[in-house]
Amino acid sequence: MCVESDGCEIEGCSSSDEVRTLSGSMSPGLKSSPDLHPCKPGQKFRAALLRCRSPAAAAGILSFGNVLNYMDRYTVAGVVQDIQRHYGQSDSGIGLLQTVFICSFMVAAPIFGYLGDRFNRKVILSCGIFFWSIVTLSSSFIGKEYYWLFVLSRGLVGIGESSYSSISPTIIGDLFTNNSRTMMLSVFYLAIPLGSGLGYILGSSAKVAAGDWHWALRVSPVLGITAGTLILVFVPEPKRGSADQMGRVKTRTSWCCDMKALAKNRSYVFSSLASAAVSFATGAFGMWIPLYLVRAQVVQKTAEACTKEVCSSTDSLIFGAITCVTGLLGVVIGAATTRFCRQKTERADPLVCAVSMLGSAIFICLIFVVAKKSIVGAYVCIFIGETLLFLNWAITADILMFVVIPTRRATAVAFQSFTSHLLGDAGSPYLIGLISDALQQSYATSALWRFLSLGYALMLCPFIIVLGGMFFLATALFFLDDREKAEKQLSQLTRPPSSVKVTTK
Repeated sequence: MCVESDGCEIEGCSSSDEVRTLSGSMSPGLKSSPDLHPCKPGQKFRAALLRCRSPAAAAGILSFGNVLNYMDRYTVAGVVQDIQRHYGQSDSGIGLLQTVFICSFMVAAPIFGYLGDRFNRKVILSCGIFFWSIVTLSSSFIGKEYYWLFVLSRGLVGIGESSYSSISPTIIGDLFTNNSRTMMLSVFYLAIPLGSGLGYILGSSAKVAAGDWHWALRVSPVLGITAGTLILVFVPEPKRGSADQMGRVKTRTSWCCDMKALAKNRSYVFSSLASAAVSFATGAFGMWIPLYLVRAQVVQKTAEACTKEVCSSTDSLIFGAITCVTGLLGVVIGAATTRFCRQKTERADPLVCAVSMLGSAIFICLIFVVAKKSIVGAYVCIFIGETLLFLNWAITADILMFVVIPTRRATAVAFQSFTSHLLGDAGSPYLIGLISDALQQSYATSALWRFLSLGYALMLCPFIIVLGGMFFLATALFFLDDREKAEKQLSQLTRPPSSVKVTTK
């Protein structure tokens, strides 16, 4: 017989069982006593609800929320051609949408990282999801004469989504350890390409079904509110570092101390710079590749330039489907390759990331070589290049978990997010659009030159990816030393239960 924290019996348990209390802690089982009273119906429901708050269920719900986060982010990219026509904007003006979103995202990330290391994380996550859901829904009603307000709304959505990306990985880090943590983080980060691909598909499908691109922004908010509610009800709030050690944290380091330690952590710094290279490429590709392929088909005379209110969404659908599949393959192959390579070398994590980045750069270069002649060939290169690029997402998060102590992980995730967005996708969509516009102004504008100018601008991405691969190689040089330092710091900050002395008189 088990008892809940209010002293009532819970049926179906033995005396050796444990019951999770409302606070998320585990209370030891107690033997049946005549003083105990049967649970009331409401208390039985509460106890059954608490038993559903398992680590695996929590990881699944958090991964679902991450899918929605990225799905909402790339829904706009799925209807970018329609938005450009509706608001009458140039390439650089449309690129500003993603840039404003990412700028607000990265500015808010350190703030949420600080809060996530000190306050209830699941409450922050839920509030963030509710906020961006409401703002996204409201933005679908903005008129064409208020483009500045539409841009502003994307900035507010970035603030809401920042809370989720900064904090949710640290909950998974505190629920699992070692290979199980790698697997769960792989599932969690699979949501990035999966959600991105679904964003294109959702945006294009909703637009076609409703005959109006505004409806693309009215689906994800409903799902977002659902995810926020699930997090509040089913996701526990684990103690920070509970999966890494048996003792308890004696002292909490200050924010300034955390920042100094992270700045001296060479593996953390180099892996953050490598993440920025990945963000630069994915941000530019996510915004511009569908439009680039549309222009390629116009040049090949297999399609006509859009002059209708609702433009063709075939390329967005195909690119979204490819992103979903390559995301799944990349994360699965990355996790399996890393587990295998760990048997050969302890530096496997950063080395796998480096090799995948360098291989990805080759195939992404080929996209711009073959796109003028063959759309199918371009899609093949996109498929291989994205698969290799997506290999490193979950592995990068695992590198951070190895080299950063639990009490500063939310701060570390937040500032890695800040750095990767600041140097990556905060500016890449706008920069690519700016270069494309400048090239079009320098020469006579034609369908061919509009296609070539955007392709030349996108050629910047493979060079940035190669630079990212070099940063991962640098991470491999310092990975073992930084991991050992983190383990020593953790042992100094914790006190095992056996070390507590009891004095008697």
